[in-house]
Amino acid sequence: MQELKQIAAKLPLSPGVYIMKDATDTVIYVGKAKKLRNRVSQYFQDTASHSLKTRHMVQRIHHFEVIVADSEFEALVLECSLIKQYMPRYNILLKDDKGYPYIRLNMKDKYPSITMVNKVTDDGAEYFGPFGSRGVTADILQAIQLALKLPSCSRKFPNDTGKGRACLHYHMSQCTGWCRGDKTQEEYRLRMEQARQLLMGNYKAVASAVRREMLDASEALNFELAAALRDRLQAVEALGRKQVVTAGAHADMDVIGYYQTETKACFSILHFSGGNLVDKEYEILSAQENTEQAISALVKQYYLLRKFAPKYILLPFGMEDGHLFELLLQQQFSIKTLIRVPQKGEKLRLVEMAANNAREEAERVTGLEERRNAVLSLFGDLIGISTPNRIESFDISNIAGTDIVASMVVFLDGKPRRSEYKRFKLKDMQGQDDYAAMRQVLTRRFTHFKQGDEGFCLAPDVLLIDGGVTHAMTARSVLETLGIQLPVFGVVKDDRHRTRALVTPQGQEIAIDGNQSVFAFVGNIQEETHRFAVGYHRKLRSKRLRYSELDSIPGIGQKRKEILLKAFHSVSAIREAELLHLQQFLPKDAAYAVYQHFHNDKIREDEQ
Repeated sequence: MQELKQIAAKLPLSPGVYIMKDATDTVIYVGKAKKLRNRVSQYFQDTASHSLKTRHMVQRIHHFEVIVADSEFEALVLECSLIKQYMPRYNILLKDDKGYPYIRLNMKDKYPSITMVNKVTDDGAEYFGPFGSRGVTADILQAIQLALKLPSCSRKFPNDTGKGRACLHYHMSQCTGWCRGDKTQEEYRLRMEQARQLLMGNYKAVASAVRREMLDASEALNFELAAALRDRLQAVEALGRKQVVTAGAHADMDVIGYYQTETKACFSILHFSGGNLVDKEYEILSAQENTEQAISALVKQYYLLRKFAPKYILLPFGMEDGHLFELLLQQQFSIKTLIRVPQKGEKLRLVEMAANNAREEAERVTGLEERRNAVLSLFGDLIGISTPNRIESFDISNIAGTDIVASMVVFLDGKPRRSEYKRFKLKDMQGQDDYAAMRQVLTRRFTHFKQGDEGFCLAPDVLLIDGGVTHAMTARSVLETLGIQLPVFGVVKDDRHRTRALVTPQGQEIAIDGNQSVFAFVGNIQEETHRFAVGYHRKLRSKRLRYSELDSIPGIGQKRKEILLKAFHSVSAIREAELLHLQQFLPKDAAYAVYQHFHNDKIREDEQ
């Protein structure tokens, strides 16, 4: 740290960009400065005043580089470019860097197609947009296809012409049915040219052309065609009245909103054109320590990644280098954009509306997560450990000592991680012995852990065992034998088989019913563990009941087979049973059939 401080003290008092790197030479932060020496030196002085995030970042700085710029504007350009290039861990980053989609139309093809694509490529086609979000672009494309009755399917013309029946769009009068083969290439290209004009905003010219076609058809007494052209004209005029294309093409004003809870933040953008709201977007990210810095960083990334900007951007807070960013937008997109922070009137109301939209989204996605984090923190405090990230719970399931199985359920960050659940079929177990079963299961699970076997290589922060103090002692004994130290707790139930408390291997009970959220959380884990164990047990038992030696005995169906297995627990016990004992559960003929099946040789000897 002292060495880095000395290096920073020798930097020039010039504008520029600094690039922080860790020991692996990975870029972890990019920033700009009016005066490099002053700004970089701050990171290595009085670290107690830094935010938590900054302290973590400084602890990981192994070395840094600087690029001296001729001006603050050049430093801003460099900073934005380097952030996009490296996506540093400690910079505030937008998750969605795909930008806006475009509508692609290639009139050079004999049969042009009109599609939505993610980016512009140098392939000779025309690209229109960006119009806004993916949803807005799809709506525009669909509106044009419906207005002109163009194909929206994946068929390729002329290769697919006349092959197969026309799709539902044709029968719903949403497409002219170009695949049927009764339309000419010239008609198709004319319709695509009209689509091109609509994308350019020339809906009046398209409407005029369709109107002329309609009048010509009427004069030629082709009233069916005239009626179809009338419907198309009405659709084009409706499209123009809505101004779907021109309104979406470039909003003339964007309003930025921002709101954060304890864990999540929402960055929202409302797009306005002609005073009307035409689109809304939002980005969810982790809560930030400095709201104004977060908005400034997100605004820069948002517009530079999407490669467009409106005439006005309204913000809830001022950007320190807002005037420089205006120059950058003008340089990049040839659009003079004004960044403003309204103080009163209608524009302030719009900023408040954007903030309300951000608040609704942030609370929607974080309400459950915040509650979950709070419960985990309370649970950790209750059992005397830091907030547990991974919880594993075990349960044994059997009926009278048959088909003994166990379940391992995993909760990660307070949520069930079903992909990591495990189930065990107990080996060499005779009779019902829950302690021996638990010992076998835990030995198998943590032996796999010590060996680093796939699916078992992660250790839990806390271990929950379905049962009382003896179960907890059994678990601790297994861990000690394997040289593993983990917090272990038994989950104690009341007389009604409901979760009552936790118990340590030393016998100390920890009441959990004083906090309803923790009580419900532990109960949920226990119920999930029991459900998973019982489900596996039933699966094995059902398989055994469906397929057994009893199936070959005349007069013994599924119901009588279940009665016998419930009474005797196994086929071996049924084999050893006396006839009178079998008759207690079955009719005499059926009981004799079972007895005869297993004792046929003995019966023959008696008869002789």
